[in-house]
Amino acid sequence: MTTKIYPKIKILNLIKYPVITDKTTKVIEDNIYSFAVDKKANKNEIKEAIEYIFDVKVKKINTLNQPIKIKTLGKFKGKKARYKKAIIKLFDEYKINLFENS
Repeated sequence: MTTKIYPKIKILNLIKYPVITDKTTKVIEDNIYSFAVDKKANKNEIKEAIEYIFDVKVKKINTLNQPIKIKTLGKFKGKKARYKKAIIKLFDEYKINLFENS
């Protein structure tokens, strides 16, 4: 298998933001992190981006496309923005610090 080197600008733009919910903060103790990523990104690109940005080694990646959610404001209905969610498991010796320690 050949490794593909992606441009650094594309790598930095793949990861949008970490997904912080009650469930995701509980699994951080198990070294599992969730990120919103570009909809067109594949697992290899996501792995390379996470390893480059946070200087960690990725053990496993699961991805899923969020379903369309409809929001109502008065009589108007609209669709909420969709994103792809990446659930990333790291090797035990690595950590990502999502919360700043004050």
